[in-house]
Amino acid sequence: MTTDDGAVLAPATPRAKGGFGQAVSDSLVMAQRNLIRMLRIPEVVIFGLIQPIMFVVLFSYVFGGSIELPGAGTDADAYREFLMGGIFAQTVTFATAGAGAGIAEDMDKGLIDRFRSLPMTRGAVLTGRTLADLVQTALTLVVLALVALLVGWRTHENLLKVLGGFGLLLLLGYAFTWIGALIGLSVRSPEAATSGGLVWLFPLTFLSNAFVPSQNMPSALRHVAEWNPFSATVQASRELFGNIPPGYPTADAWPMQHPVLASLLWSIVIIAVFRTLAVRRYKSATG
Repeated sequence: MTTDDGAVLAPATPRAKGGFGQAVSDSLVMAQRNLIRMLRIPEVVIFGLIQPIMFVVLFSYVFGGSIELPGAGTDADAYREFLMGGIFAQTVTFATAGAGAGIAEDMDKGLIDRFRSLPMTRGAVLTGRTLADLVQTALTLVVLALVALLVGWRTHENLLKVLGGFGLLLLLGYAFTWIGALIGLSVRSPEAATSGGLVWLFPLTFLSNAFVPSQNMPSALRHVAEWNPFSATVQASRELFGNIPPGYPTADAWPMQHPVLASLLWSIVIIAVFRTLAVRRYKSATG
């Protein structure tokens, strides 16, 4: 385009209007895009369901009668109920790897650069991805809960508390997808993002109260497990599901004394910190 005096002007680039409403709208559009993409690759969803189902079956029937719970002994039924809070929490946190791999793949294919040329808010690409992963995680939890019911898991609290337990689990899963987003933006390939998203999750989930009582651990490890944000959500979900054996002792650590509040605080802090870091990384990685 030229002016009357012959000066050349660059074509105007459309810009987003900005504001909270625009950010929400853009994020929902990106979430829809990622959900459609997931539906076109159903193997990802199917394989994502197989692993937690295997964990439920193996831990319930292989270890169920071998692990002693304070207050319940080696009662296999009590252990199945105790176990499910840990399995649920492990399942939602493992969504981290999928979030990181998806963003790394978009980076590798150059899609992120294309998104940057569109009139949308900067954080919408990452928020949309994490929201889509949240929907997939919720679907996985529904299927996993049905399998758990088949192997003998039951809740012993009212519906509101049970829904609150699942809400805390989904909030933790959403928080961890922001860690996955940061990993995906920091590596060079989807394979590296998958490995980077899993390598630290195994010690995090196993060095916790998910599968065995923290009271059985050595003193140093016990303190780490009791202050682990993952442990707080596991304990909170057990409490809200009514899955803590009657004689099970409560640890002295503050997160174990107030697991619901601790779970909320941990998840909010993780979201605030890693969303900020991921959006900053997004701007520098694609700038």
